[in-house]
Amino acid sequence: MTQKLKLGMVGGGRGAFIGAVHRIAARIDDEWDLVAGALSSDPDRAAASAADLGIDATRSYASYADMAKSEAARADGIDAVAIVTPNHMHAGPAIAFLEAGIHVICDKPLSATMEDALKIEDAVKRTGKLFILTHNYTGYPMMRQAREMIANGELGDLRMVHVEYVQDWLTEAADPNNKQADWRTDPARSGAGGCVGDIGTHAFNLASYVTGLETQKLAADLTAFVPDRRVDDNVEVMLRFKGGAKGMLWASQIAVGNENALRLRVFGTKGGIEWDQETPNQMTFTRFGEPKQIYTRGGAAAAGAGLRNLRTPGGHPEGYLEAFATIYAEAAQIIQVKKDGIGVPDGVHTPDISDGILGMKFIAACIDSSNNDTAWVSL
Repeated sequence: MTQKLKLGMVGGGRGAFIGAVHRIAARIDDEWDLVAGALSSDPDRAAASAADLGIDATRSYASYADMAKSEAARADGIDAVAIVTPNHMHAGPAIAFLEAGIHVICDKPLSATMEDALKIEDAVKRTGKLFILTHNYTGYPMMRQAREMIANGELGDLRMVHVEYVQDWLTEAADPNNKQADWRTDPARSGAGGCVGDIGTHAFNLASYVTGLETQKLAADLTAFVPDRRVDDNVEVMLRFKGGAKGMLWASQIAVGNENALRLRVFGTKGGIEWDQETPNQMTFTRFGEPKQIYTRGGAAAAGAGLRNLRTPGGHPEGYLEAFATIYAEAAQIIQVKKDGIGVPDGVHTPDISDGILGMKFIAACIDSSNNDTAWVSL
């Protein structure tokens, strides 16, 4: 990169968890400068948040609409905007910035409703601007290596895919003073899917990304175990993939004793892999009839995609923030290609609008199936 790209942000003001994560991730590889923001719907909070982050007062905006218009008109306007609002507030800003000629980096899921998702997709097609969806778990080096191993046939023909993402932080009724819990359990802001939209989409995306399999049908059972909860907090899904492989997905936010347990297991005719996000620098690979092998990030077995985006030598742990940073680094590379043709490494696939639409179809199919006594539903 000859110079840093300029980043704006919508949402992510004081007290917002995911906004801080995006800002750290954008800084890790020194390819972005945060220079503008509409950080809150409250103008005073937005201005205070901008001051906290060193954003010039003239580039702190009271609304995303003003920001899109003003930044598009500046000679030094932003190259991309990061949207880190609750789900129901993704579509408005995304479309406004796309139509202003500004690339978009958006938190997942794509939106709260399929209607809004399709409006975003239409704007991407009309404007030709980039849309990056931050499914950050695809950024882990071990998952990049697993994807390449499967594509190269090291596991043989795939038979079974098991993925789970389980937490326990919503085991009891949400505290209305907990901003993160409050909006995630409100269908007006989260969308009709609760757990299935929040972390179920991460599990589904990771399984799809690593295996390359296309889901044909699913049968889902969504439950709200906490009394009076208006969205699901536990999700169990059976999956049927094109080509004959089968899968199971479990997502829960009431599994007591689990913090952020995202796990993936894939089994084929020649071998199997197992990975756990809480120990992300290791992956187990077993060839049929042979002892288990432990592959490590940057270790002796690292190859191809598993060697990209390594920031520290093997044995020095990298994790969640670095995986997020990989998405931002790749977004910068792709935007630079748009600017001056600098190449992107072969095999890079940063989640985009197509992944967002697929995630929304997954949510809708799960809700449809569960509402019809776990009937099989086509994706």
